Amino acid sequence: MPPVNTLYSGFHYCIKGAALLLQPGIKRFVLVPLLANVVVFLVLTFFLIQSFTTVEHWFAGALSAWSWLTFIASFIAAFLTGLVFFLLFVIYGYSFNIITNIIAAPFYGLLAEKIEQAITQTDLSPESIAQIAVRTLKREIIKLWYFISRGIIVFFGLFILSFIPPLNLLVPVLALLWSAWVLTLQYIDYPADNHKMPFHSLRQTLKSHKYSTTGLGSTIMLGSMIPVINIVVMPVAVAAGTLMWVNEIAGKKTLLAQQ
Repeated sequence: MPPVNTLYSGFHYCIKGAALLLQPGIKRFVLVPLLANVVVFLVLTFFLIQSFTTVEHWFAGALSAWSWLTFIASFIAAFLTGLVFFLLFVIYGYSFNIITNIIAAPFYGLLAEKIEQAITQTDLSPESIAQIAVRTLKREIIKLWYFISRGIIVFFGLFILSFIPPLNLLVPVLALLWSAWVLTLQYIDYPADNHKMPFHSLRQTLKSHKYSTTGLGSTIMLGSMIPVINIVVMPVAVAAGTLMWVNEIAGKKTLLAQQ
């Protein structure tokens, strides 16, 4: 494992996590989440393409009256279209994460458990699939409320900041940091929940791992925004979150083996 709490370590957990999913005994726990991801991918990508077409047509019609200023109209159309497309990709990535996590939460909890057992050679307290399903779905509701309630505050804060030069230059950076925080919380929470760590305790603990959190979350966010890649990025994120849990959090409190 790389040194803890660095931007590179967050990225490295994703690379190592992808390799872990191919190990014998792990692959079968990835199948159901992947099937769910494929279905969500097809639906959301269809709506994404439809949105792209609608945006292009709208801008073409709205700026047609500027035909006497062809160059300026084309520049404005290209800029605004690019900006809207970027926002659509961000929404697409977030939506993909939220929907697939709700559908596949029990399987992600089980996947995190099997990965931790494989890399530490220790067994967690046995639970039935039904017990895991109930526990993880309750946890998803807690996380979703946190993400929505805090997300609204962050959105309005960034919206106001965007009108204050030169502070508006910080808006993309702050948005990226918030996204990285949310996604790291989402995926490291599966092993944390397996160990019955309260969600608020996990949030407090991760504050001392801000560089790994930023590196891990940023890598997951980038993968979530890329069609096709986002089909496999969720199981990889679960594996990466489990590796960070073992290496940086549980590793400080237990005798878990380091990989």
